[in-house]
Amino acid sequence: MTLPHLIQESVEFIVNKISKRPTIGLILGSGLGAFAETLEERVILPYGELPHFPVSHVAGHAGNLVIGRLGPHTVAVMQGRVHFYEGHAMETVVFPARVLVSLGCARLVITNAAGGLAPGLAPGDLALITDHINMLGTNPLRGPNFEDLGPRFPDMSALYDPALREHARAAAARLGVNLKEGVYAAMLGPSYETPAEVRMMGILGASMVGMSTVPEAIAAHHMGARVLGISCVSNFAAGISPQPLSHREVQETADAISATFKALVKEIVVSLPA
Repeated sequence: MTLPHLIQESVEFIVNKISKRPTIGLILGSGLGAFAETLEERVILPYGELPHFPVSHVAGHAGNLVIGRLGPHTVAVMQGRVHFYEGHAMETVVFPARVLVSLGCARLVITNAAGGLAPGLAPGDLALITDHINMLGTNPLRGPNFEDLGPRFPDMSALYDPALREHARAAAARLGVNLKEGVYAAMLGPSYETPAEVRMMGILGASMVGMSTVPEAIAAHHMGARVLGISCVSNFAAGISPQPLSHREVQETADAISATFKALVKEIVVSLPA
């Protein structure tokens, strides 16, 4: 069965469980899963029940697709994601993002917890992703291309939609949130980066580093969706602080900033035009 058929099977299953298709999708990283509980009239669909959906086993990722109403919009919220480092094929990692776009989510908000390596970025900061550097060693578009999903050679000049970024800046200003910005580098993981790798990424122009987001962003953009990326800086990248890195620190920082992060994401989504 081809990828478009697999996507369609998942879409049909979801459509039969909901009353209205979502127009905005959110893929939420560590510390933001509770955002889905703010939706009204929500329908909760565990990933394990969705045809062909992968299930994450990483702490902090609940593993539900939640569809409901947020302000004037019907939205689809992914509580957690799977990562390439878990051993999944890249096609599997981006499958949920492709399903969201096929459901009708023409705009996709992708969040993550990231290490900060640029001057001026500290744990607890929120930062717009202006661009990315793919250090994963592969691309989600590798392999056969299906023209009904997107073009063989999609342009990536404005992957992180400039108009959505400006909209996010305005939303942050209304809330008094100091929203920073920078280039996100995606590393394979699951080991954290070495200090030498962090120095390398700084030379290349990266501001934040993490292990997600880039595959989903590429796949969604390939299908014509507009993408907005936001990082929660959960720790200093290796070599910047003498403190060893740990997933516990990532979760604690993400939890501490989650109220502000949730308020920002809500303001961004609710104020988007229909």
